[in-house]
Amino acid sequence: MSDDAEPTVPNPATADPTAATPITPEPSAGPPAAAPAPPPLQSPLSALTPPPLGAGAMPLRTPGSDAAYRQTNGGGPTNGGRSTTQRSFGQPEPQEPRFTPLYPGQAWPTEQPQYRPTYIPPPPADWHAQQARSYSSEPPKVNRIVTIAALVAVIIGVIAGAGAATVVVALGGGSNAPIADQPNPPVGTGADPKIRTGSVSAVAAALLPSVVQLKVDGSDNSEATGSGFVIDNVGHILTNNHVVAAAATGGSIQVVTNGNKTATARLVGRSPAYDLAVVQVVGLDAPSVQFGRSDQAVVGQDVVAIGSPLGLAGTVTSGIISAKNRPVTTGDDTGQASSYISALQTDAAINPGNSGGPLVDMDAHVIGVNSAIATVPGAGEGQSGSIGLGFAIPIDQARRTAQQLIANGKASYPVIGASVDMSFEGGGRVSAVTANSPAARAGLRVGDVITSINNEPVDSAEVLIVAIRTHQPGEAVRITYERGGRARTVTLTLAQQIG
Repeated sequence: MSDDAEPTVPNPATADPTAATPITPEPSAGPPAAAPAPPPLQSPLSALTPPPLGAGAMPLRTPGSDAAYRQTNGGGPTNGGRSTTQRSFGQPEPQEPRFTPLYPGQAWPTEQPQYRPTYIPPPPADWHAQQARSYSSEPPKVNRIVTIAALVAVIIGVIAGAGAATVVVALGGGSNAPIADQPNPPVGTGADPKIRTGSVSAVAAALLPSVVQLKVDGSDNSEATGSGFVIDNVGHILTNNHVVAAAATGGSIQVVTNGNKTATARLVGRSPAYDLAVVQVVGLDAPSVQFGRSDQAVVGQDVVAIGSPLGLAGTVTSGIISAKNRPVTTGDDTGQASSYISALQTDAAINPGNSGGPLVDMDAHVIGVNSAIATVPGAGEGQSGSIGLGFAIPIDQARRTAQQLIANGKASYPVIGASVDMSFEGGGRVSAVTANSPAARAGLRVGDVITSINNEPVDSAEVLIVAIRTHQPGEAVRITYERGGRARTVTLTLAQQIG
């Protein structure tokens, strides 16, 4: 027998039918007979009767011995052999890749994200040096590290009236270098809540763990508070630019989770043009939300707003979508650049501190980023609050901007390469045209009044800018304008500006 041979036992299915097989006789009705003598030790085994004690060539193994798991050579247990487990079942199961900690005490990773940004910006300066070594190097960006503070006094409201403080808004010539193409990082792809549709309490229970409060301290001693929500599994949080702007040139950002845990965040990037920003907390213990589609929202549908109005974290309000594509200009009196939004309007109560929180449909999918409220004209400081006119950035736009900010640290917006007079009513009157811009190549001149874009009416400068920013750089749009009482139509390709 070779050392690879297996010990065998006769199989009744393949045994010779002519071979004699001992059969136990049936008991008789007479007096019991004397017990027969035990058969010889080497009697043949049968599938019909158990073998007598001591039969067979393989003795019992000592309890606790591993001999039962070793293959013998020549019927003896002393010659060793390879494991029958390995021989019978092939190679051992593949092991997980070995994890090498970057610093002592680092936890074993539970999940590796499918997307990894091209670079990971450096952490705050006060992080431990061993943690800092896990980040790849990149040319330093001044004052990119921030922490969040308490916005109670600053209110981002809708600018009332046509022709606010600024007379001309430059639409730019698109001369900025284009953003390099990057794979779109997955955002808003959290687990589907699968809740009972129509239940505000179910929506709140599903979303509250993903919503955080932001507390910002600016380098100029300014403070702000706002809201945000987790958009992926590596700790990125989407919020409003006006919430974190105070810390853009130095300061700190603190994130408070629904479980009342506080962590320092870093500023990944921000877009004043769309009033959006992304911050990150590495190792954040909070689930990602799932995005819906704002283009499928309908007027009258129920929605829920979640945030931290006036610092009251975890506040939930409900209402409906009151209108869509509402041109909204946001800004404040601190010199911030204005943002132009084609907003979702809602009557769900939104107050200072709700900024950056999610607007959610009744399937617990995020469809907007709460950003602005209308205030009663003439209302003094401390009198502003919800009057049933709240506005949210559609999530379809927020998704694209967040992906750019995560991948590049900056975002782009479309421009035609002209400036318009903000005090003019009845269309967008061109006040300047940038050389070699899309507007210049299309033949637009100073004094032309743009009246529609892609057949959508334009009745003011704000509406014109908002209409342009609903598109993406590189898209072609049809512009109708009036010159000398005559209507003309041209098609131009939108350029891009960074901001």
